[in-house]
Amino acid sequence: MITPQVPVAREGYPFIAIAAFATIVIAIIGYDLIALLGLSLTAFILYFFRDPERVCPEGNDVLVSPADGKVISIEKVFDDKFVKEHVYKVSIFMNVFNVHVNRIPFRARVDQVIYSPGSFYAANTEQGALENEYCAVILSTPLNKRLAVVQVAGLLARRIVCWATKGDGLERGQRFGLIRFGSRVDLYIPQQVQLEVTAGQKVRAGETVLGYFVTN
Repeated sequence: MITPQVPVAREGYPFIAIAAFATIVIAIIGYDLIALLGLSLTAFILYFFRDPERVCPEGNDVLVSPADGKVISIEKVFDDKFVKEHVYKVSIFMNVFNVHVNRIPFRARVDQVIYSPGSFYAANTEQGALENEYCAVILSTPLNKRLAVVQVAGLLARRIVCWATKGDGLERGQRFGLIRFGSRVDLYIPQQVQLEVTAGQKVRAGETVLGYFVTN
């Protein structure tokens, strides 16, 4: 069961608490400059783990972005790892200033969750895409279209969090996980989708329309 987390993702609580406690102790000791830096760090961590509400666009055929960030590539590939068919692969890079809570792009059922350990290269590189740690959520839509949302760890990201489990029925825009401190999300979607985004475009999870399923 995935529950809403607003306005801060619960995975951030320990980091915020530790930074805040350390800052208070340093301030009590009297190291004002260091305490100021600690306060700034605490504020940044709080900002990083923010989890704002989003309003999904209407329409049964709408596919939305699973992540905040920048579209770094769109390509046609044969995906032999997740959905086993010809797809569009849309890669979205999240820097440390983006919201890192990820959302389901389309109403679907979770068929499988695949976690694979790996390296921690920069997430916006080809080496990172091929060798980094990842967690893939394989989905089936009500019309039996298959897609995959793959959380990929980055140079600083050392923890992928996925709340989705096999058998879950998830709604478009619903939160399903996050990645800590810089990362990317790769979305594998059928080529029957009419894409509405281009490489270099900035997107917002749960709000930006990536495309539309073509039913004819």
